[in-house]
This record gives sequence, C-alpha cells and structure tokens, in this order.
Amino acid sequence: MGGRGVIFDLDGVLVMSEFLWEEGWTSFAAEHGYAWTPDDTRSCQGMSVPEWGAYLGGRAGADPRLAADAVVAFVAGAYDSGRVSLLPGAEKMVAAVAGRVPIALASSAPRTIIDTVMGTMGLGRYFRVTVSSAEVRAGKPAPDVYAEAARRLGIDPTASYAVEDSSNGVRSAVAAGLTVLAIEHARYPLAEDAAALAAAVCHSLDQVLDQLTALLEVDP
Repeated sequence: MGGRGVIFDLDGVLVMSEFLWEEGWTSFAAEHGYAWTPDDTRSCQGMSVPEWGAYLGGRAGADPRLAADAVVAFVAGAYDSGRVSLLPGAEKMVAAVAGRVPIALASSAPRTIIDTVMGTMGLGRYFRVTVSSAEVRAGKPAPDVYAEAARRLGIDPTASYAVEDSSNGVRSAVAAGLTVLAIEHARYPLAEDAAALAAAVCHSLDQVLDQLTALLEVDP
C-alpha cells in the first residue's frame, strides 16, 4: 500500500441521522411488542444492515429481512423528506482534507443511503472510495470496512487516520490499524474503552479539522 489518507464515517460525522435509525429500530420493535433500549442502540451502532436486522428481528420476534427493510425504508423516507442535512462544518472539513490526501468513506449505512448523501449533498466529488459494511464480511466493530476502504484507496492504514463518532466505529478503525479522531455527541457518548482508543476526542468538526490539519502537516 501507499501513503497517507483519511477515512470518514458517515452517520454522526458528516450527517446526523443516527437518531433516525434509533427511531426506526424503536418503532419496529414496539410494533412487535419489544421495548427497545439505549443499550440496544449502542449494540447496533456500527453493525451492517444484515447484522442489525438479525439483532432487531431476534429482539422483536420478526423476520430479520423484514425488520431491516422496514427500518431502511423509514430512514430513506426521512432523507427524501429533508429531515437529514450535513453537520455544520462537514463539507469544509472534507474539502480541506481532500485537498491534502486521498479520502474514503467507511459506513455502516446501506449503499442506497451512501449514494444519496454523495449525490444530493455535494460530497461525492471529494471521495475517491466509498464502502458500506454490507459489502464486507463483518460490520463494525470488526475492522473489515475500514480495511477494505484503505485497500481500495491504496493507502497504508498505519500511516492514516479515521474520523468516527460511535464506540463500535472507533474500535473498528483502530483494529484496522488507523489512528482515530473521535467526535463525541452528547446523545451518544463514547464508551470509556472506545474513548481511550482514540488519539483525540473532539466536540465539533472544526476541532476535528484542526487536529487533522496539524497531523497532515507533519511529514510522514
């Protein structure tokens, strides 16, 4: 593999749609007699669609594919109705980093959602590679999606960086060999072990950009 690059997560890093997935999981579970909990959400964050579909289906006593299809349709509808927008500073951050090193996306979102964000929110021109965890063997916290993004981008993970917001995402990127900058949201705080794995824990994308800029200015 070659030199340095940066790999971004999607939900909670570029857009804030994690609450929509939680709404979808909660609603589907309730319709099937199960009370979804914050621990369930934490367990599913970072999983691929088939993985959390199996988890949700198991809790709700429903067919996993039916569970996954229902929630993905709910979230896609929220995108279509304008409930999702870029996080403040997201495009500025992506544009600045892409001007320095190649960048990729490693997301647990299904391909349809990734393509919607890339195509309709103006980010597609910055990313050389996008990978959904549904396209690899295992979702986060396994390293597969980050390892595949690094492979496709042609970068050395041990010389590169990831930007993540979820505990499973941080664990995944670190397991793939990347140095992780975490952004923490009050609604979804990082687990103590995940925060300890991150090189820095930021609370805005401007802070993330400042960190990345400083790191990328250092000769590899």
